[in-house]
Amino acid sequence: METTGFTENQLMVREAVSQICAKFPNTYWQEHDQDGTDPKDFHAALAADGWLGVALPEAYGGAGLGISEATIMMQTIAESGAGMAGAQAIHANVYATQPLAKFGTKEQLEETIPKIISGQWRTCFGVTEPDAGLNTLSLATAAKKQDDDTYSITGQKIWITCAQVATKMILLARTKAAHEAPKPSQALSLFCIDIDKSNPGLEIKRIKKMGGRAVDANEVFFDDYRVPATTLIGKEGQGFKIILDGMNAERCLLAGEALGLGYAALAKAAGYARERKVFNRPIGMNQGIAHPLADAYMNLEAAKLATYHAARLYDASTTDSSIRQDAVGIAANSAKYLAAEAAFKACERAILSHGGMGYAAEYDVERWFRECMVPRIAPVSREMILNYIGEKVLELPRSY
Repeated sequence: METTGFTENQLMVREAVSQICAKFPNTYWQEHDQDGTDPKDFHAALAADGWLGVALPEAYGGAGLGISEATIMMQTIAESGAGMAGAQAIHANVYATQPLAKFGTKEQLEETIPKIISGQWRTCFGVTEPDAGLNTLSLATAAKKQDDDTYSITGQKIWITCAQVATKMILLARTKAAHEAPKPSQALSLFCIDIDKSNPGLEIKRIKKMGGRAVDANEVFFDDYRVPATTLIGKEGQGFKIILDGMNAERCLLAGEALGLGYAALAKAAGYARERKVFNRPIGMNQGIAHPLADAYMNLEAAKLATYHAARLYDASTTDSSIRQDAVGIAANSAKYLAAEAAFKACERAILSHGGMGYAAEYDVERWFRECMVPRIAPVSREMILNYIGEKVLELPRSY
């Protein structure tokens, strides 16, 4: 990837994280993908050098850097060959902690943030539900206040990454019925809860999935699962507003991860096209191979510009009130869309450039192709981004 124009901090992050990733070759990720085992050594290596706190406050042991630096870290991880599995192994620790760091109490921060940065604790993000999907305001998992200063949580979450290995969950739950709140969005609250697998009120079931198999994805069931009232982040009814505050950051991180995946696949395909000879000449001499790869590169570069523009806007908006949040949202959603599509194109063409060998696990491109569907689907689908741009930018009637 061309790095001209990146800041000194971004290049420092890229170099340092690359050195860690170099200790985990593609064979490491192949084995963990095939076995479905958590890359805990990789997580520990990043934690040992403090990178899990890249965008967390220095007061609690973080680096105090911005989403621009976090994004290039996530891209570097995926680009190293780790793919989405490597990035997703730490994604929640980078992203899901942002609402806690901004809205949590001093006691919550002092207890939780240093242990996540050190790698002692891992976290997951509990929002998605099977019957709500992208309609977050309709989620049904309820947290009911009890007389003993606890909340009783009952409901179901799905596609919760790293729940098997996490100690904490940032949970969005309903504390009021929608009709009881001034607005439906004010019926939801955010919690930072313990994941106690010995508690009969909690059940976690792993989902078998297409890609990123090294990192677990789960259904989580709550049945009168009790948590202290002190686990509430902010105030009751602020949960939706709090997570909205961090959604643009997650779009940037996902875009970076998609870029890394695309660049990794493209580099592998170009290397193969230079070395593989058919009819006594490298297949890369054929425009049928060269042109699709060149096109994929330009798509990645364009998506890269959109991604780091969005990340810069997000960081600048924290101190510059003239930057509107809707402008950040448009940039972040556009970046996520463009990066996901560019990654898909690069991964598909990497498979095709390898021919039959693209189907073989040892060449890695099949693994990356399986993983490249993630940024197209999560955390928001391509179609919903198109809806968002149509409504917010083009001022077209809302279609849903």
